[in-house]
Amino acid sequence: MRTANSFGLIFYPKTQKQKDGFAPLVVRITANSIRKEISLKHRIPVARWNKNKEIVSGPDLETKALNNYIAEVRTELHNCYRKMQIDKLPISAEAIKKMFLGVDDDAEKEKTLLEIVAYHNENMNNHLMPGTAKNYYTTQKYVAEFLKDKLKVDDIKLSQLNFKFLMDYDMFLRNHVPGENQKPCSNNTVMKHIERLRKIISMAVRFEWLESDPFMKFQPKFVKKDRGYLTEAELYIIENKNIHNASLRTVRDLFIFACYTGLAFSDAYELTSNNITKGIDGEDWIIIERKKTNVQAQIPILPKAHEIIELYKNHPKAVANGTLLPMLTNQRFNSYLKEIADICDINKNLTHHLARHTFATTVCLLNGISMEATSGMLGHASMRTKQIYGKVLPKRISNEMAMLKAKINPGNKTTVLTVAN
Repeated sequence: MRTANSFGLIFYPKTQKQKDGFAPLVVRITANSIRKEISLKHRIPVARWNKNKEIVSGPDLETKALNNYIAEVRTELHNCYRKMQIDKLPISAEAIKKMFLGVDDDAEKEKTLLEIVAYHNENMNNHLMPGTAKNYYTTQKYVAEFLKDKLKVDDIKLSQLNFKFLMDYDMFLRNHVPGENQKPCSNNTVMKHIERLRKIISMAVRFEWLESDPFMKFQPKFVKKDRGYLTEAELYIIENKNIHNASLRTVRDLFIFACYTGLAFSDAYELTSNNITKGIDGEDWIIIERKKTNVQAQIPILPKAHEIIELYKNHPKAVANGTLLPMLTNQRFNSYLKEIADICDINKNLTHHLARHTFATTVCLLNGISMEATSGMLGHASMRTKQIYGKVLPKRISNEMAMLKAKINPGNKTTVLTVAN
């Protein structure tokens, strides 16, 4: 429910500028506790001003004309207020003043939804990762389609947004028929599009283009999904598969590199020799500040990852780019991975991000590396992200229980269990 706007007018002589018993006549507009004054270009006798009735006392024709003018101004200001209510424009004392004075200031006109979405995407483009920026432009496209296909309009004013708009947009995304080679939006994809739209609307509120967030009560409901990863057997198959195609073989090696380092695609893409340094153990480590989170990741280089660095550091593409690896675009990289999955008969959606999860689970957690150390190597920024990898894997349970059984074997006379008091 929208809160009713407060509105009031007070006419009075501005006695601070009184001269020879006369002072300028002004009207004070108050809207939502904010005040603005308009000078009415008349000087009135202060002694004859009736504060209660807000008129000048006196029977002469000049006084009657002045009081008629005050009444006309009062009526016109009320009309401005009512017009803004009818047109659902943001109401403020400044806006009423401008409308009364006939000021046509484009900067004060109400923003539209697509206008602020475009403003956000154009101005934030340089501050977002390419993949994130791309997602915002996809959201922009869906908002424009929703307005045109469902609401039959090209755009709407921000003041027209309400909770129903968001619910209708939600249903539009869920029922949207995608184009060729596109997947329908899953629940989590729908939630992501709505989250991005809400962030843009929150920006509009901070810029005072909108009084309040109309989507404030919306609670995104994500479906928790297990993060995919390769098992030890699957990792072995891909790692040792004899691949004849040079391009596919290179992508396979770069994928395996990610499986043994946990680097995100954007960080692997820009990896240089400057990121290789001697760690606390005297061995080679990758020290890199993650582009996504600006958190430092410290990764001891495992033998397989070191082997791949040595194999490709002199590759023409790596040399030309000044990087350690001849990386492709993320889209081409993942496209090649689909072919590799077919060749290796792996029934999983191979992506560079899956390699990162494989490093966390199969390479680290399953081999006894703590969640804290794993998280440090992945460069996580929040506990919530760390907890994604905190699940207890069946094989790890099996391994650790086998160790426990060995300790409490009946043939072992040593007491290994203690009971808390």
